[in-house]
Amino acid sequence: MPKKNFIDDEECELIKAYEAGEFVESPKSKQLKKMLETAASNYLKKDARINIRISEADLNGLKIKAAEEGMPYQTLVASVLHKFVSGRLA
Repeated sequence: MPKKNFIDDEECELIKAYEAGEFVESPKSKQLKKMLETAASNYLKKDARINIRISEADLNGLKIKAAEEGMPYQTLVASVLHKFVSGRLA
């Protein structure tokens, strides 16, 4: 099966310009990069624990759904809770 190219013409031009060294680093880029790395690290940090009691049937259902998604059921639960509190759960 042929691989589709998902890069449009504008993106292709940007890549060519970058590879040709036509971009100049901003004086604040190192500071911005550090700030974004810290924010991403803090966002991904999982430093809190919870314990809940649910029915065995619900737990088995979670394990089945997680297996279908190819992830541990704890990861699925954390993802659903995160989507809920961030208003992205449909």
